[in-house]
Amino acid sequence: MPTDPPHERIVPVLLLMTAAYASGASAQVERLDPALDALVPADAALERLAGDFEWSEGPAWRGSGGYLLFSDIPRNTVYRWQEGEGLSVFLRPAGYIGSDPAGRELGTNGLAFDAQDRLVMADHGNRQIARLDESNYTRTTLADRFEGKRLNSPNDLVIHSSGDIYFTDPPYGLEGVERSPAKELDFSGVYRLSAAGELTVVARDLGFPNGIALSPDERILYVAVSDPDNPVWMAYEVSSSGEVGGGRVLFDASALLREGRSGVPDGMTVDREGNLFASGPGGVLVIAPDGRHLGTILTGRATSNATFGDDGSALYITADADLLRVRLTTRGVGF
Repeated sequence: MPTDPPHERIVPVLLLMTAAYASGASAQVERLDPALDALVPADAALERLAGDFEWSEGPAWRGSGGYLLFSDIPRNTVYRWQEGEGLSVFLRPAGYIGSDPAGRELGTNGLAFDAQDRLVMADHGNRQIARLDESNYTRTTLADRFEGKRLNSPNDLVIHSSGDIYFTDPPYGLEGVERSPAKELDFSGVYRLSAAGELTVVARDLGFPNGIALSPDERILYVAVSDPDNPVWMAYEVSSSGEVGGGRVLFDASALLREGRSGVPDGMTVDREGNLFASGPGGVLVIAPDGRHLGTILTGRATSNATFGDDGSALYITADADLLRVRLTTRGVGF
């Protein structure tokens, strides 16, 4: 297991404000390894694009439209943000539409676009993976049960080039979380939903699996564990047929939590070189494929997720009540 290097350099970052930035926010880059300098420029600017959300999550960039979608889970809304146009509502209700919810987090969480540019959602509130038909704003349930029992509350997802969907299913969306009377499964799983519709368990022993991503060559599946007692990022081998093998700890954030940093391992995205930009204690950690912690974009708040957008060099960050952006030297996968 890689060890966390000493905190050698904390370099100020310019903070550009499109609105008054919330008090207590930090705008710094912590540089632990010289390799970070090739990814995050010295003059990187952290922008606040929008704010006043209850809990922003699940950003996904739509290249065909040139805009970002992201969730505000408690407000049951998917928002759209586009350069020059700003913020607008894309979908509401985004998740639960009934009258007797099983929890308070009713909206969607993670979002992704499939090969046909259709929006696929980790539908927290309806406890399912769903695909949206934007011609009439109906949705198709892709998975909502495993062996006849309802899923907990799907959290995040990533789509393989084969069409397989890998997703996490902790109980965060349920009232009472682990002790919820609505919880039907006795574990919180990581799943593979094949393109043919077969649902299988990839892992069931992580406690609180959260963010999920694939390496550029799709041979490694990364899973963040948002358990304060086991705050790690796991790496699993993926075969050419999409099956997932045994996992190993890529990085352990326990030392960062002991420092009192806000947040736990959560959502993440990957650049062309396979570096993880992973939300976690303190902000967005940059973790090399070999598990080295290169540094952190410090946001000063609990940070939920990140994705690349624009020309691939812009990193969009959902951080508590805010939507942030920083322009990098590296580019995301797919750009």
